[in-house]
Amino acid sequence: MNGRRRLIGIVTSNKMTKTVVVEIQRTFSHPLYRKVVHSTHRVKAHDELGCQIGDQVLIVECRPISRDKSFTVQAILKRDGKTLTVEAQEGA
Repeated sequence: MNGRRRLIGIVTSNKMTKTVVVEIQRTFSHPLYRKVVHSTHRVKAHDELGCQIGDQVLIVECRPISRDKSFTVQAILKRDGKTLTVEAQEGA
């Protein structure tokens, strides 16, 4: 494995050409108050696979492609609530 970050999120927009907006949700316990905190983060990712809104995707950190894009979609994990077979696309 290399040092690239791999994140799983939901596609919220695909209106741009070869770009999708992925929303990443994180749940953690606050270190002082021990309350459960839900946080979301939205990133733009390069899309060559043709993702649709609502897909669960695996995104991987890459070199900066544009001002906002430094992630690329590696695989589509779920589409329409159905789990897809994941072929490892190493070298991408």
